[in-house]
Formats: sequence, structure tokens, C-alpha cells
Amino acid sequence: MKLIAPDYYPQFHCVAGRCRHSCCIGWEIDVDPDSLSLYRTLPGALGDEIRLSLVAEDDCTHFRLKEHDRCPFLNEQGLCRMILAHGDGILCQICRDHPRFYSEFSDHTEVGLGLCCEEAARLILTQPRPMTLLTLEDDGAGACADEFEQQLLSLRRQLFSLLEDESWTVDERLTNLLDLCGIALPDKTAAQWADIYRSLERLDESWDDALTTLTHYSPFDLPDRRWDLPFLQLTAYFLYRHLPSALEDGDAASRVGFAVLSVRILRMLFAAAEEQTMDTLIELVRMYSSEIEYSTENVDTLINVLWS
Repeated sequence: MKLIAPDYYPQFHCVAGRCRHSCCIGWEIDVDPDSLSLYRTLPGALGDEIRLSLVAEDDCTHFRLKEHDRCPFLNEQGLCRMILAHGDGILCQICRDHPRFYSEFSDHTEVGLGLCCEEAARLILTQPRPMTLLTLEDDGAGACADEFEQQLLSLRRQLFSLLEDESWTVDERLTNLLDLCGIALPDKTAAQWADIYRSLERLDESWDDALTTLTHYSPFDLPDRRWDLPFLQLTAYFLYRHLPSALEDGDAASRVGFAVLSVRILRMLFAAAEEQTMDTLIELVRMYSSEIEYSTENVDTLINVLWS
């Protein structure tokens, strides 16, 4: 089986205590069965503390969060006390994997980095060249890709090719992606889109503040050309991450529509922001990913809007 990843993937390293939005705050972490077995037998004071922090609910076990929704093992320096004591191997599966995501094909697995991590967002948005894919592992095993998988991968290659065509502007390239899949975004103003996004499930009130800026957005306010490459990298990310979801229901067009909608909303949010800096863009992208991508319900709602 092959393991495929974007070319920037090996460069990623958690910045731990330097992270401004720790993944150890605000997230309820489910503990997988293998890690749970380890924690139940871990000796010493830390093992006792871990066991006291576990909460079993609805056939699932998770850590009991402390004040301000902090993981009980996050110290004041923003470091994990479990890692400090036992290394990365002590972590449960979710903590080990984050911010990675996986897409399973018959003949290979794809791995990527989620934008809800600010360091992953920085890495993706600042790449100087279009994203390419590389093979991290290949043990020679694995079945052949079926016909639909081959069609989906062929479509993605076409989408990436359109995305890299420098004879078109960024917005023209986004339209070309939609045209290839026979889908168009609903004709709505920025304020109307803000209302739709505001109606979705929300985690952070600052996301609502960002959406409010869209009421002042004008179509003439698009980011200037020096921001083209970061938004193209962003589009490639959304296609790489979300197109494989079509393996579940055969609906590739909706995933492309969601990708293009996401990029266009982020372009509007960035244009409407008080400052157009890389830090501003990283924060908007991080919030969008946390609020939208990591909620299946929110993604499904937006996909339904595309067809309404």
C-alpha cells in the first residue's frame, strides 16, 4: 500500500508552546480503545491522574476538560505533560494524528494537514510553488483502484491543471473548476452568504465578528495579485482534502463546489479585513477550518445550499 502526501507534508512540525490556538484547548478528545487499555495499566502518579480524568459517556471515553476547556495535561507553558513524561507514544490516536487527515483508496492512502492548525495553515499558504504529491511509503501491496476511483483521480488531475493555468485570473480559474464539474454557485451577495454562515453551528464568537465584515464587502475589493499564490494553494488544499469524500456517495461536483465556495468566502473575508497580511489570512483560514471543515453538519448544510 502506498502513502501519498502533499510535497510540503514532511516539513510540518508542531510548534507546541508557541502555538496561539492550542489544539489542547476547546476540543473534547475521545480516547481510542488501544490507548484506553494503556492508560488503565499505566503505573505511577501520572497514570492515576489520567484514570481520574477519563469520562465514559455514550459508549465513548474522553478526557474531562478543566477550566476554559483546557486538557487536564496541558501545562502553563502550553506543553503536554503526558509527552514530557512518556514521549509521543503515550498519546491517544486523535492527539497523535492531529492535524492530519486521511483518505482511503483501494491502492493507496492519502494523508494531509488540516487548516485548523495555524502552523499547518502557515506552511500551506506560504509554499512558493504549486502543490505536488509525493510517495512517502510503498510496500508494494494493495489492490488496484476501481473505475470510479480512477475517474475521481483523473478529475482531480484536471482540476489541478486548470488551477495552475496562469492565462486566467484566480477567480476565472475558480469558475473553470466549477464549469468542468457542471456546477455553479448560487447568486448571493456577500451579506447573504454571511447570514448563511452565521446560521451554522459555531464554536467561537470571533468567527461571527469576521462574518460581520462581509456586510461591508464590495466586489471591487478582491485581494491584489500578490495574494494569488496563497489562494491557489488554499484551493488545491480544499480539492485534495474534500474531493475523496465523493468516494462515499459519488458526488464529486458538490465537493468541488464546496471547495470553490470556501475559497471565495475566504477571499471576501480577507478583502474586508482591516489589514491584509499573512497573519490575517492564516487566522481567517484557521477559523474557517475549525468552524466549517471540522463540522460534518456544517459542510453538509453548505453543500445543500449549493443545490438550492
